[in-house]
Amino acid sequence: MLRFLHSSDLHLGKAFGGYPEGIRNRLREARHGAIARLAQAARDGGADTVLLAGDTFDAETPAPDTLRHALRVMAAQTDIRWIMLPGNHDSLAATELWRRILSEDLPNLQVVTNDTPVALGPDAMLLPAPCTQRRPGRDLTAAMSAPTPEGCLRIGLGHGAITDFTAEEGAAGIIPPDRARQSGLDYLALGDWHGRMQVSPDTWYCGSPEADGFKHDMAAGALMVTFDGAAGVGAQVDVVQTGTLQWRMLQLDLLPGDDPVARLEAELPAAHLRRDLLLRLHVSGRLPLADRSALEAGALAIAPDFGWFDHDLTQLATDTRPDDLDQIDHAGALRQAAETLLAEAHDPALSLSEREISGNALARLYALALKVQS
Repeated sequence: MLRFLHSSDLHLGKAFGGYPEGIRNRLREARHGAIARLAQAARDGGADTVLLAGDTFDAETPAPDTLRHALRVMAAQTDIRWIMLPGNHDSLAATELWRRILSEDLPNLQVVTNDTPVALGPDAMLLPAPCTQRRPGRDLTAAMSAPTPEGCLRIGLGHGAITDFTAEEGAAGIIPPDRARQSGLDYLALGDWHGRMQVSPDTWYCGSPEADGFKHDMAAGALMVTFDGAAGVGAQVDVVQTGTLQWRMLQLDLLPGDDPVARLEAELPAAHLRRDLLLRLHVSGRLPLADRSALEAGALAIAPDFGWFDHDLTQLATDTRPDDLDQIDHAGALRQAAETLLAEAHDPALSLSEREISGNALARLYALALKVQS
């Protein structure tokens, strides 16, 4: 039997610069904590080897504490063998990074700096393709066709994108989707794509063990890969969840007559479950001005519940009546501004985007006026 955990794209040290400091710190800590969670996932599944298919570090020059803390945690998992492949973010061009890692001489960490096959077990060989630089310009996985002893399992370990199926020919440096077949691999463990994806029965992207964006709508994790020794039977691949923070995109389409606040609450988890959720809300459709204002107020009220929260109402059209303007002011400069925005929001001579901008500005003015009055 051969069993190992396939992971990649930890991106340790990622800055998350577009987010507030509080959640940035939590995001960075969650990525660091993924190391121990991967070790425990391997242990729980009966594996003693973790394959890291590239981009363990987010940059070629991680901060000294980022590197040191990661290596210390790996070293502490004495029953786990780590096999680390350079990716495009931490390629072999980062000579100082790999010199520092190798100088630690950790007994349970094997750094793959060339494409020489590595023994995974008595009857299994790892065929690695470390990234030589950020954009190698050639298909490094061709090295996986190297010969291995007769009858042993052949496991490929690589990092990069597969061929774009919309193109007639694969671009230079792109991994062919049938690399496993071409090179006689029993399993190809890939990194680079941060969401889990099965390319073929024997080729997988495992995804990042800790989510780092809204692109992939799935629980972050790793892959437990098992060969049970039966002749002609391929790998059994099981998903193991390892993420701690969730990223979610929520789309609401609203119409007059809907209770927008109730609709929003119905889509959200219980309040005590929101701290570990990063939520981006997009609202479309059409609402009366008062309902839109209520939705805006409701969104602002729940925002502190979440690890991070953002809402976008720019695609939500607003039905505004002249008597709605009385809620803003009966006369004066505010009333004049409101009347101008209302006229522009319904002016067919303006483009749709210009009318939406005016409508959104009027809705914001309405909400501010109600806030002042309260």
